Amino acid sequence: MDFSPTTKICSFCGVRGTRKTKFAGGLGAMMCSDCLEYYHDVFASKKRMAAISRPPWEQMADTEVLSKLPLIAQTGDQVNGFLVEWVRLARSRKLSWAEIGKAMGTSRQAAWERFASVRADDQNETA
Repeated sequence: MDFSPTTKICSFCGVRGTRKTKFAGGLGAMMCSDCLEYYHDVFASKKRMAAISRPPWEQMADTEVLSKLPLIAQTGDQVNGFLVEWVRLARSRKLSWAEIGKAMGTSRQAAWERFASVRADDQNETA
């Protein structure tokens, strides 16, 4: 799996990683060290927690909302890429499309159709 920070973005602020960027995360969502520090400070303070009790988009201007759409799309792409990597991992462990589909709450066929291009040699499999 790809561990390079240069191919990742922060799912919280949208910053694109560099060789020096430190990310924390899992399941496709990544958090840069600046956001990690910020949210650590927020969660450590009752006063700061109260200040963020409302969703931030309620106070955003329309231009701000629009400016976030590409960042949200990039995060979605990152999570989907992570899912593809995990399916590739599952297939490399000889897990069947039926097992993958069941784990995802779908049929073997639906899993195969969605991820058949993960590995070219899997395209003709039906198991």
